[in-house]
Amino acid sequence: MSDCLVFDRPGLATSIQDRGRFGLQRYGVPVSGALDPLAARLANALVGNDQDEAVLEILAFGPRFTIETASARLALVGSEVGLTINGATVAAGRSVTIGRGARVSVGGFIDSACCALAVAGGFALDPVMGSRSTYARGGFGGLHGRNLAAGDRLALRRPAPPPGPDRRGDAIAYGDGPIRVVPGPQEDWFEPDSLARFFADPYEVTAEADRMGLRLTGPKLVHHGGFNIVSDGISTGAIQVPGSGQPIVLLADHQTIGGYPKLGTVASADLPRLGRCRPGQVLRFAPITVAAAESLRRAQETAFGALIGRIGPVTVIPGPEQLLAANLISGVVSAEPP
Repeated sequence: MSDCLVFDRPGLATSIQDRGRFGLQRYGVPVSGALDPLAARLANALVGNDQDEAVLEILAFGPRFTIETASARLALVGSEVGLTINGATVAAGRSVTIGRGARVSVGGFIDSACCALAVAGGFALDPVMGSRSTYARGGFGGLHGRNLAAGDRLALRRPAPPPGPDRRGDAIAYGDGPIRVVPGPQEDWFEPDSLARFFADPYEVTAEADRMGLRLTGPKLVHHGGFNIVSDGISTGAIQVPGSGQPIVLLADHQTIGGYPKLGTVASADLPRLGRCRPGQVLRFAPITVAAAESLRRAQETAFGALIGRIGPVTVIPGPEQLLAANLISGVVSAEPP
């Protein structure tokens, strides 16, 4: 295997993820996919891939690897830490083309819970049930159905990226404020005062958070008439409340059915924000209607499309010889006359 990335440090939980495995939940197969699909899509766009191409999803502590191919074009999105390449830092939000033998690492601890690293051409992995996403609990997808490990050799589809300059993009506007939630389908299983408290008081992300869901701690939610229901389907973003009274927001690797009441479902436009949450982060929630949630998602897609449209070439900072040959006016290189 000559064209690959060779990992000597896998990171805390680095896995292969694309946009997910759709249409199979009725068979008990979770969707999986990137926790922050916006970051994955932008990283792919920066290296010239289709937005649905698989990326490396990096959680909390990044990997270190060596380039074993003629050259590779990389882009990291979702963190401000950036890449370290042969000891030099390259900012996130842009692509960079490097040659064989280059040593690449991602941060120590990154500033959000996850980020995405794309490679031009993608990884030479066969899809499983229509997706290259890793579902580690089931042991399938990605590379051997697990997170990356030291010594792994991750094959690339191309020995070199297509010709062209490296590119940069604007930062993703994730938004702030409360996480928006569509109440239901079992909000009537909670005492009204308790449900109102959920939307009024803060909750904190616990250390038990993972790709399956965010366990929260805060004011106890009181069930009305018990906490066991006949198991029914679960969607990404559903907020389950078990007997402890502490909510769980279900994420990409959530189970397909569950028997705890669900007080609401997070609007899909806010799911990337949740995927980036770290333990200790404080969240607030606000109720919205289905129509409002749909409007949020449409607006997000419009804004993201505009962001992709603004991607442009990386500006090369001129060296001393170029500066001497250029017409400098008040520090501007080759300024056009008015």
